[in-house]
Amino acid sequence: MKFSAKTALLAAALAAGTAFAVPAMAEDMVNLPNLSYRTGPFAATGIPLMNGQRDYMMMLNERDGGVNGVKLGYDECETGYNTEKGVECYEKTKAAGGIVTQPWSTGITLQVLPKSNVDKIPILAPGYGFSAMQDGKTFQWAFNPPSSYWDGASMILKNISGGDLDSLKGKKIVLLHLDHPYGKEPIPLLESLAAKHGFTLLPIPVGLKEMQNQSAQWLQIRREKPDFVLMWGWGAMNAGAITEAAKTKYPMNQFVGIWWSGHDGDLKLVGDAGKGYRSISWSLPNSEAPAMKDIKKYVVDAGKSMANTADGEFDSVFYQRGVLISMILAEGVKAAQAQFNAKVINAEQLRWGLENLKLDEAKLKELGLEGMIPPFSTSCSDHTGHAGAWMLEWDGTKFVKVSELLESDRAAIDPIVAAKAKEYADANQPWPVNEECKM
Repeated sequence: MKFSAKTALLAAALAAGTAFAVPAMAEDMVNLPNLSYRTGPFAATGIPLMNGQRDYMMMLNERDGGVNGVKLGYDECETGYNTEKGVECYEKTKAAGGIVTQPWSTGITLQVLPKSNVDKIPILAPGYGFSAMQDGKTFQWAFNPPSSYWDGASMILKNISGGDLDSLKGKKIVLLHLDHPYGKEPIPLLESLAAKHGFTLLPIPVGLKEMQNQSAQWLQIRREKPDFVLMWGWGAMNAGAITEAAKTKYPMNQFVGIWWSGHDGDLKLVGDAGKGYRSISWSLPNSEAPAMKDIKKYVVDAGKSMANTADGEFDSVFYQRGVLISMILAEGVKAAQAQFNAKVINAEQLRWGLENLKLDEAKLKELGLEGMIPPFSTSCSDHTGHAGAWMLEWDGTKFVKVSELLESDRAAIDPIVAAKAKEYADANQPWPVNEECKM
């Protein structure tokens, strides 16, 4: 299929408000909608993620007839990463019988979080959202596996310090972040660790209107001469920051991003000038993995994918991370089906499935995704799983793994989770807490 045809397919899908639809006469189907953002300033990162999610679901439908004989309905509602539109999409997908909400924005997640206890629809926010959602006792309907932003911040500091955060004493670390709930999310943990280990944290926000022109922010960075710049960027902000860093010759080996700041397309803009830039990642691309080969066979080669394979999208970090996100959701469906002896599960049963994920090495191998995501499990008290992550480095043409699996410092994170979860519940009374859930 030529790219122009793919573009037409995408346009038709967006016009219909869906990525793909299961035949209307299908009896057995679970409705798993996604709040996508294929338009707007974050589209460059949203498109490959949504394509990967969509293609994994379609592969399961084409190869296996869905999950245990049940087709997977995967409708998209376009938000443009806009919080107001996201809330509208939440209501729309809820009315259409969706049994999950995938907000795809920390801002949208925070807006729909209070609704979760009332509507009893689980929120699935893999690797994003409010980090305190780890606390399943307080946030019974919200899930952010396999790692939270606080996990990510902890692992980045562990990596740049050589495993000894005390070695950062006296150093200056800039947090270049989107001036949005997502970008502010790591600040509580970073402030706590700065106070404990004696480094200076300097947050530098980037407004939505400044993403492509960050001259003021990088002037401040040049003035401050930090030892490291950590980036919590997204979409056009990433490209703007990486381009500015290359232009000002900031040492790329001192520039490290969270997993959403490790998009292949952004680094291709600077090529060799980006060598040494690193991004923490809980996913590793592997186009030769059995599941990826099945996606190529049943979806891509069959002309049913929206991915721009001519530009290498299929092999990219973000496309394959989208695949893994849909895998997590599909495995939640399977766990619920087994527990409740039901084929067509409801939202409450899916909540149980997401709370009882057990993705060990044997399961990942069985799924054909071995080595692409660290093993993890969720529980009543832990809705994150804390899978760990690898550090990826840009070699001029692609991201390559340059670390062993890193683990976050739960001793530093858990007390902040407990405090922020209590703070949230107290501010949103009456807020139900699952007292039967043992921490």
